[in-house]
Amino acid sequence: MGTVSPASTAWPHERSTRSAVLAQFGEARTDLAGWALTTGDPLADAVVAEIHAGGGPVRSALTTAIRDGLAAVTDPPPAVAALLTQTEATPAYADDALLDAGCRPYFSSHPASRMIALSAGALVRTYSSPSIAAVLHTTGRLVEAADRRLLETGMWLNAAMLPGGLRRGAAGYVATLQVRMMHAHIRRHARARGFDEAAHGAPINQIDLARTWMDFTVTSYRAEQAMGFDRTPSEVAAAYRYWWHLAHLLGLDPRLTDGVSSHEQAAGVDALLQAVTGPASPVSAALADASLASIARSLHEVVGVPVRIGRPALDALTRRFHGHGLGDDLGLPRATAADALLGPAIAAVRWDHRRRRADPDAWRRVHETGMAAARGLLEQPGEPPAFRTA
Repeated sequence: MGTVSPASTAWPHERSTRSAVLAQFGEARTDLAGWALTTGDPLADAVVAEIHAGGGPVRSALTTAIRDGLAAVTDPPPAVAALLTQTEATPAYADDALLDAGCRPYFSSHPASRMIALSAGALVRTYSSPSIAAVLHTTGRLVEAADRRLLETGMWLNAAMLPGGLRRGAAGYVATLQVRMMHAHIRRHARARGFDEAAHGAPINQIDLARTWMDFTVTSYRAEQAMGFDRTPSEVAAAYRYWWHLAHLLGLDPRLTDGVSSHEQAAGVDALLQAVTGPASPVSAALADASLASIARSLHEVVGVPVRIGRPALDALTRRFHGHGLGDDLGLPRATAADALLGPAIAAVRWDHRRRRADPDAWRRVHETGMAAARGLLEQPGEPPAFRTA
């Protein structure tokens, strides 16, 4: 998608230094990181500029192109045409078998575990990035919007994971492109509000996008593994292959994610991303606390776990997922009593999960139940998520 030109812009001063990254990762990867730190999503950003210049007709053309395909738009605006040309150029790996199957490994765990992996796993680590936290700070309602952010992220993720969800015009495909456009609108808004690019690089830059991709893959799946939901190497590889296509639709440069097919490979790439992320900020801590409070309330509503029990358990799980270093940086309490109770509970979950896997009928029902729960979430009434209105 882009070309590496490390000298074109200064290295963001809050994202380590080029010399430090060079010493650890070598010239090629350092040049890629430097480019990625200062690059957002040029195709989507151009569409947002086109919307601000052309108004309603451009927005209407974009909506039609996303839902019905670029061919459905007569004389599309240039930036809209460029964006949809890229997204509709389906990579060879995204064949019928991949798109029809969806991401079945995602549905092999319990819905509650996926909620925890999404919040205490993926989102807590995403928010620990000071750059991402700074961008969210510019949008306002940082803590008050935690419930809605969690719900909307879950809605997008479930739509994208379901079989057929990423076929052109399907709900997951549409939602993913809407999320991409939301990122571009937020990028423009952050710049208008004085986002410090000299410190953090471009708002929602390619490093931040790739790091978030890692949080929804290696971080999330390892969190579920820590809770007793193991996946085989072939299941993990299938999940990553599916996420390559999500990366394509979300506007990530393929050099940052394509080819990753195991947690070990993901961790190797993530080491570079983490090296240029920086320590968690006070805003990161506020976001993490709000997210854990939100999921504690959700667990009470969904599975009846009282908040006074659920929140300490979530604090303990978060430390298990991310380590005490990040837990301390985010100001999470050390819930020692809750942590002591987790061991036997996780052992019981792991035993039951393996028992179900050994029974083909039970294993099929696990997936069917998970997909039914996802469809139920998507059918819930309520106001449209923010990404649909971006």
